[in-house]
Amino acid sequence: MKLYLVQHGIPKPETEDPQKSLSEIGKKEVEKVAKVLKNLNIEVTQILHSGKLRAKETAEILGSYLSPKEGVIEAEGLNPLDSPEIWANQLFNIKDSIMLVGHLPHLQRLCSLLVIGDYEKPIIKFRQAGVVALERGEKGEWIISWTLYPDFI
Repeated sequence: MKLYLVQHGIPKPETEDPQKSLSEIGKKEVEKVAKVLKNLNIEVTQILHSGKLRAKETAEILGSYLSPKEGVIEAEGLNPLDSPEIWANQLFNIKDSIMLVGHLPHLQRLCSLLVIGDYEKPIIKFRQAGVVALERGEKGEWIISWTLYPDFI
């Protein structure tokens, strides 16, 4: 199973948009990353996102390029301060590759919990519109296989 953790794109400032929808540069960066993922033939069954508008918009852009079989869906447990254990436990029963679109510090904590078993020790830097790809091994262990940031493209 492959897991793609995606931090939402750059939002508009709260003073400009209280819901913090994606800024124009945020949309462009997410689209740039989505095109590369499509060219790499990344396949996911679902793209799940938090209920926040910037995550939803990011997930929808990614979904328009990756066309997940089960769609782009809002999910519980992906907000910035949600416990990483929620998704760590849910992933145990998921066999298909999925993408989670969310926020910091949640994504960083989830990644650390999966890879080293301690969510308080950051192990990788996330970037808005960036992807951290993980793979689950045969014994249930998780490894980081690659990262993709808009700056790399």
